[in-house]
Amino acid sequence: MIVLGVLLLILGFVLDIGILWTIGIILLVVGAILAVLGTMDRAVGGRRHWY
Repeated sequence: MIVLGVLLLILGFVLDIGILWTIGIILLVVGAILAVLGTMDRAVGGRRHWY
């Protein structure tokens, strides 16, 4: 999710498409939150690992 967010951020910046930029930021933030919760050994959404 983090990689997809970064990819959409780059594409949105290069192609000057605002919606890609916005979706990229949202995916990056959600991916970072899930990664942090996963490293804290906390189950998120009933799953212990997200991969």
